[in-house]
Amino acid sequence: MRALVQRVSEARVTVAGRVTGEIGAGLMILVCAMQGDTDAQADQLAQKIAKLRIFKDEAGKMNRSLVDTGGAALVVSQFTLAADTSRGNRPGFSTAAPPDEGERLYNYFSDRLRALGITVANGEFGADMDVSLVNQGPVTIWLDV
Repeated sequence: MRALVQRVSEARVTVAGRVTGEIGAGLMILVCAMQGDTDAQADQLAQKIAKLRIFKDEAGKMNRSLVDTGGAALVVSQFTLAADTSRGNRPGFSTAAPPDEGERLYNYFSDRLRALGITVANGEFGADMDVSLVNQGPVTIWLDV
């Protein structure tokens, strides 16, 4: 699985003018299931993100995790993270998981974060979404498992 994680002070997703997910301080997580991904990889990604020490401690050092801070996560499906641009200017997405499996793993990943005690809000799988966020830092990290 692949994720782009951003530390945010706030983030929101809307679909057709309706808010589907919204958080205050925490992480905006764009996630993509790739062909062949498994539940074990979704578990590993959730564990990694929950424990990723990218929040400031009392000394101002990035030494605290989402679990440590009690922050929330806004998880949005993002199949375009699978983009292959190696053969020209039009990206190919053939390495992304098929939609049914992608949605299952997206939901499973979100549930794994919840099981770790994290408050999770979601976008709407497969929808055209408007995503807004305030990236704090900025801190943006790419993860592959």
